[in-house]
This record gives sequence, C-alpha cells and structure tokens, in this order.
Amino acid sequence: MTTEKKYNEMTEHELRTEIANLREKARKAEQLGIVNEYAVYQRKVVMAQAFLIDPATIEPGEIYRIEGDEGMFFQVDYLKGRFAWGHRLGGTRAIEALPISMLKPVKTGK
Repeated sequence: MTTEKKYNEMTEHELRTEIANLREKARKAEQLGIVNEYAVYQRKVVMAQAFLIDPATIEPGEIYRIEGDEGMFFQVDYLKGRFAWGHRLGGTRAIEALPISMLKPVKTGK
C-alpha cells in the first residue's frame, strides 16, 4: 500500500511530475468524455501549481488577473496558506478564495 504525499511535502521536481501526470489523466478523461473527472484533474493541477509559487509574491491590496477567466480581476485582501482571499472587481464584492496559482500580475515587469 502506497501513501500519497501531500503537495506541501513534495519537492519542486515531484510537484512538476505530479502536474504532468494529472494533466495526462485530464487529457484522457476529456477524450473519453468524462467531464466531471476532467474538471477534478484540472482543479488538482491548479492546486499543485499553487505550491510552486512563493506566497510572498502575492501582495495584499494588489489587483491580479484571474487565469482562465479572461477580463476578470481580483483584489487580494489577505493570504491564508496557498489561497488569496479577496473579491472580484466589478462584482458584488463577495469575499472568495482563489489558489494563488490562478493569479497573474496586472503590472508588467513582475
């Protein structure tokens, strides 16, 4: 019986290998038309990618683009673990959390 490591226990190499494996599983699920399984693997990829990013690069108060949701921006209020808590601009200002891997800087040169 093998026990799976948590993402926070993996090295960068192990995380990159895990991401590649998850992407392959997602591709196969998509080809087979298993939409819900495809979505689960895509979410796992996003979470694993969050562990490749230094949380110190995400600054509270800053605005970021949301990867995968073109034209939407997210203002970070605070960080907790690998999640940025804040709200989407132009919305109802409802507080939500996004994995830090979904946030891309608006400012160039970062």
